[in-house]
Amino acid sequence: MTKLKTSLLGALIVVGFATQGNQAHAAATETLTVAGGCFWCVEADFESVKGVSEVVSGYTGGTTKNPTYKQVTRGDTGHYEAVEIMYDPAQVSRQQLLAMFLRSVDVTDAGGQFCDRGDSYRTAIFADGQAAEDAKQAIAQAQQKLGQKIVTPVLPLRTFYEAEDYHQGYYKGGDLQITRFGIKNQAEAYKRYRSACGRDARVRQLWGDAAPFAKGH
Repeated sequence: MTKLKTSLLGALIVVGFATQGNQAHAAATETLTVAGGCFWCVEADFESVKGVSEVVSGYTGGTTKNPTYKQVTRGDTGHYEAVEIMYDPAQVSRQQLLAMFLRSVDVTDAGGQFCDRGDSYRTAIFADGQAAEDAKQAIAQAQQKLGQKIVTPVLPLRTFYEAEDYHQGYYKGGDLQITRFGIKNQAEAYKRYRSACGRDARVRQLWGDAAPFAKGH
């Protein structure tokens, strides 16, 4: 009986340590919410960053509950296409991610991004408290480096609604899509869209060697 109790106690201790470890890991993950035009592109960019564990595409900033993609792009919800970036601050800091974000979009464009026009494609950083202060500081530093006015605002955090499943990881999908370029593999269609939209060309024009994700840089 004593051996049984000892074994049970040992098992409980192991489970306790494992639970604490999982909780510590969960607590270490932080989230940054940004809008940078097409969320496919922002997701693709930041999932390549060391220390980022996941990027989720979705909608935020508006008033419509559980909006659909069609509703948001129609422009009557107040929502932005946005992403939640989950990251480990021990590997990459919020300040580093903010600096990368501002240098991955056209921060001078208040009417949308690249070929995507309309309110849902505008840029923004959604943050409260210290995160909002960090964002404002990052914008001030980027504006000084760029030498042009940055119109990307810092807005209060609002409810984030995950986009439809087919938008998640769109850039690496394998389904066939019918596009203006013909029938293409989804990942290939994404590459064609990104190039035709002029995203990387404009970011390189603005930021040059400081652009962290622009292809061909």
